Parts: sequence; C-alpha cells; structure tokens
Amino acid sequence: MIQLHDKQFVPFISAEEIDFAIANMAKQMDDDFFDDVPVFIGVLNGAFMVMADLMKHYRGMCEVSFVKMASYEGTQSTNEVKQLIGLNQNLEGKTVVVVEDIVDTGNTIEELKAIFKQQKVKHFKIATLFLKPDAYKKDIKLDYVGIRIPDKFIVGYGLDYDGLGRNLPDIYQLAE
Repeated sequence: MIQLHDKQFVPFISAEEIDFAIANMAKQMDDDFFDDVPVFIGVLNGAFMVMADLMKHYRGMCEVSFVKMASYEGTQSTNEVKQLIGLNQNLEGKTVVVVEDIVDTGNTIEELKAIFKQQKVKHFKIATLFLKPDAYKKDIKLDYVGIRIPDKFIVGYGLDYDGLGRNLPDIYQLAE
C-alpha cells in the first residue's frame, strides 16, 4: 500500500502487464501503418511514460509530438477539457495517432477529435493504455486499447493524484 497526500492506494496492475499491453498495441500499429509514417501525439502530462515505451516497441518510421490537456481536479473529472498547449506543426494529409494514458469519460478525446478535424488529417486514430468502459459514453471509436479496467481511480505509470504518483512503474488503485 502507498500513501499519496490524504489517500491510500493498493497495487492493481504490474509493470510487466503494462509492458505486455503496450507491446501488443505497438504490434497492431506496426501492422496497420507498415506503409505510412504516422504522427504519434501524446497527451501530457499523463501519457509521457506510455509514449516513451510505445516508441521503444514501435518498429516503423514515425513522428512524435505532444499536446497538453487538462480535465481533472483531485480524483474527479471536471467534465470540462482545457487545451493548454497546442500543436506547432501542420498535420494536413497525415495519419495522426493520439496516445492517451487513460480514457474514462471521453471528454478529452471528443475535444481532440474536434481539433484534429479542423487540421484535415488523413486518418485520425486513438490509442489508450487504459480504458474504463463503464465510464466511457462517447460514440468515438478507440482504435488501440491496452487494458480495460473498472471505473476506479488509479495512479502510477504517468497517472497522478494531485501531482503525485506519476513516476510509479506499476498501477495502484484507490483503497476502498
């Protein structure tokens, strides 16, 4: 068990399980983009570890960029997505793969889809390491999903609780 601020978290998903899921996602992408050069766009801050490990497993040529979005305060989604840092490159006619650490409500994905529609990308794909199917209510296809999890608050591997826990190699869930 670990303590972050005022809350306790228990082990949930090991670093080995995470690596296996990311390797599987990368293999699917290798197959899908064998004749393309996709632009992988990580959503900061949470996806920095996912992006690093995904790029270690992905074998094709690609470009890498990041955007910074925010939609959480504490353990609750604010249901409002703020774009904090935008893109600084032209993506028209390119294949874009948005890489998320976690998709729960889908509000960030909805906002990103709207942003990239304006960019006139050739293909828009979404990859997420974690998906909370019980919380996801949007009608937007998620192309690559690493691990489906229950609707519980988690930390580690890029995910935080008020700034703490991002550096943990494993995933922990909020203790009941």
